[in-house]
Amino acid sequence: MPSEKTLPGLDQAAWEELVTRFDGRMWAVARACGLGPADAADAVQGAWLRMVESLDGIRDPERIGAWLITTTRHEAVRLARRSRGERPAADALPEVLVPDPAASVVDAEFGRRLWLRLDGLAEPCRSLLRLYALNPDAKYAQISMRLGLPMGSIGPTRSRCMSRLRALIEEER
Repeated sequence: MPSEKTLPGLDQAAWEELVTRFDGRMWAVARACGLGPADAADAVQGAWLRMVESLDGIRDPERIGAWLITTTRHEAVRLARRSRGERPAADALPEVLVPDPAASVVDAEFGRRLWLRLDGLAEPCRSLLRLYALNPDAKYAQISMRLGLPMGSIGPTRSRCMSRLRALIEEER
């Protein structure tokens, strides 16, 4: 994670809040493009790097989430093409992915509600589901060590936690 000195105009607390709010979604976008763990990590890291490089030019901070998601998608598509051996024609314009504005609003609102519901869960559900969302390829041994849960209880606990989260979401409807 870059230090405060690396991010002019963005303090450490603001940086950490951005990472907390958007890193999991960025990973989900990269994985949805069919990337493996290493390439997904490169796509997410590339998007964060582009944000840092563009920090002085950000005019609408409220749109940073949409910008990060779109940039992650661009990075992921580029990496997916490279791994398939595709090369863009020299005279071709880069593909511009234009998200549907209505879908973006609905997705963003659903994401906010989902994270709020997740934060309302008791432990270990909150930590376990957050860990899975932010690290989809985490192994049971890693989760066991991180959360102090027996390896044999992780699957059943995750299932119960997901049921609780689904129930909270359904209550909202």
